[in-house]
Amino acid sequence: MSARPSSVSSRHSVSGATDAGLIDPVPRAVSAGLVVAICLVAANLRTTLTGVGTLLPEIERGSGLTSSWGGLLSTLPLLTFAATSPLVARASHRWGNARLLVVSLGVLAVGTVVRSLPSVACLFAGTVILSAAIAFGNVLLPALIRHSMPAHRIQGVSALYVTVMGLMAAVSSGISAPLAHTVPGSWHTALAWGFVFTVAAFLAWLPRIRGDKPQASTGGTHSPVPWRSWLAWQVTFFMGLQSLAFYTAVAWLPSILIDRGLSSTTAGWMLFYYQVMSLAASSLLPLLTRGRHDQRWTAVGASVLVAGGFTVLVAAPGLSVVACTLLGLGGGASLVLALTFQSQRAGSAGEAAALAGMAQSIGYLVAAAGPLLLGILHDATHSWTLPLAVLAALGVVTAAAGHGAGRDRHVGRPAA
Repeated sequence: MSARPSSVSSRHSVSGATDAGLIDPVPRAVSAGLVVAICLVAANLRTTLTGVGTLLPEIERGSGLTSSWGGLLSTLPLLTFAATSPLVARASHRWGNARLLVVSLGVLAVGTVVRSLPSVACLFAGTVILSAAIAFGNVLLPALIRHSMPAHRIQGVSALYVTVMGLMAAVSSGISAPLAHTVPGSWHTALAWGFVFTVAAFLAWLPRIRGDKPQASTGGTHSPVPWRSWLAWQVTFFMGLQSLAFYTAVAWLPSILIDRGLSSTTAGWMLFYYQVMSLAASSLLPLLTRGRHDQRWTAVGASVLVAGGFTVLVAAPGLSVVACTLLGLGGGASLVLALTFQSQRAGSAGEAAALAGMAQSIGYLVAAAGPLLLGILHDATHSWTLPLAVLAALGVVTAAAGHGAGRDRHVGRPAA
């Protein structure tokens, strides 16, 4: 028996098909404890990473690392995300989402401690360990939301956890350097300050593993990675390109602004302002799109804002506030959409884990190339004009991917 694989299926055709196994049943009421537990996980997904940038000069001085090794330390998490994310869906099928998340949080705590030890080997080994744990959290959270939340709450909860994630990222960027100057152990201790949030998330999820049954033990089938679905690839491209814009901006925006005549202090505050605008967008997006399942033009609009921000940096360098406003608003909205698509475009929690693994493995690999590509183009041209023009052009490509990923459809299962 053979059948053509369907890349997508209409939301309306599966909305009531829980008996067919396409959609997991979800509770009518969402407990505040579950939302808090989700937010605690979100608080750990960037906190241990974003503080490294501000501490990097001190890390290089204290450990004797060259700038090249420092750059590798910054890129290593993204490469680890890309390598680890494809493993999550199969592991969650065997062990269960909540159980695997608890294990990941435990590994994250261990990796955070290892990274803070006074050894260069531990610095890199701990970074790989904690990055792998974060990769699991990145993939598992959309699947848990897809399984636990009613359809009309998915985008709102996704936006909430993105807001928490962004807020903690900004806080980590701001306090890591002052902590390094005030606490015993200098930057070693500052690298581990987020450990307390990891422990809190671990304790919040530990009681929830009792009702978590792996699909393998209940006869559920493992959801394969949807490589043959064009919708899945559009979700993946959108995830990757918006991540590239974000990580490239975080890495190079201060340098670009300083080259445009701003002081280093002002450039630092502009980076903070960019993050604040991103938080505002991620918080407001659910209010502006409430009740809309079709997100095509929302994704296009967010991508165009990002492209516009890079264009302003090229054409009107004096309007850096306008550029950062556009970049922040578009980037914050794009991140919420990218993570929401990984839940909304799946027909079950298992499919959400498979789709998220695909989107994040390839997406973070794309993102890792962004800062490196920008640096190469800048070194080749001794100017930021061509690199910024390339980023603006990629914003248009992101809009095209978002238009496809935003369709009110589900990624289909391959034919048996």
